[in-house]
Amino acid sequence: MLIQPLPWQQPIWQRLTGLQDAGRLPHALLLSGPHGVGKQELGEALLARTLCRMPSDTACGECHSCHMLKAGYHPDLLRVSPAEKSRQIRIDPIRDVNHFVAQTPQQGGYRVILLQPAEAMNVAAANALLKSLEEPGERTLFILLADVPSRMLATIRSRCQHWSLGVPTRSMCLPWLQEALGEGSEGEFWLRVSGGLPLLAKELASAESRGLRQELQELFDALVRGGEPVAEAARLERQAVDRILWYGITWLEDLIRLGLSSEEVRVRNLDLLPLYRQAVKNARVQDWFRLLDYAREQRRLLIAGGNPNPQLVLEAWLIRWSALLRS
Repeated sequence: MLIQPLPWQQPIWQRLTGLQDAGRLPHALLLSGPHGVGKQELGEALLARTLCRMPSDTACGECHSCHMLKAGYHPDLLRVSPAEKSRQIRIDPIRDVNHFVAQTPQQGGYRVILLQPAEAMNVAAANALLKSLEEPGERTLFILLADVPSRMLATIRSRCQHWSLGVPTRSMCLPWLQEALGEGSEGEFWLRVSGGLPLLAKELASAESRGLRQELQELFDALVRGGEPVAEAARLERQAVDRILWYGITWLEDLIRLGLSSEEVRVRNLDLLPLYRQAVKNARVQDWFRLLDYAREQRRLLIAGGNPNPQLVLEAWLIRWSALLRS
């Protein structure tokens, strides 16, 4: 089946389709929001409806265009993302975009370009895209997806209509998550751990993510007991460092909440409270802020393709953790 908008996206979906049906949808949309809120699903549903020959509230799923989408190829759809093993969108794929928008749609409808993550475009690629955004031609729709739109060139953002997707309410997304995870899946726990982001909660509840989280919990427990940080880092050498840093960032944010307010109800990872209580005894809040800043910057560099050595980043970060836990 074609991807449908998610339950908590119905208000924004009705606004988008209302503009589309009235012929007032802009030629370039920027959909932004944190990872796990459902930007991909909203963008996919919109591109399917745009290319559909008999749309109603969503794409019909039955016309020739929808069948091509289901088969994985549509001549009037161009997807742009970083090449395999790269974290950047470079200029060559954007040249393909410029060539694509200069052509006549093969199916006689719209041409759609889905670009994600938009903040992954390097400067040359972003500058090359400007001309197509300024002069897209008729019946062309750009859909740009971004976790952090502030990392995009201002000139790109200014040429798109920006739609920001906020964190949905618990009542809007918990039933969907419970159904997605299955009975007895602790959906409420994982939704809290994810910060209220339902698709991220689904990722975190997977067996692989649970295993990594358990490894990290054991690692930090070992550091509290005096473990050697470089040796502990070696246990994680096959894991994705950006995901490890993500866990560390969320745990540091919990520590800071606990250290500033002493209110355990504000903590996202309630099962880690024993570890937090010990850590709060050993370091000042400003020390956790400094470590948090370091983790955020290293993760930003990794995601942006800044090419720091992942293992060295992990070792340096754990050495800093260890020093605080033993102070």
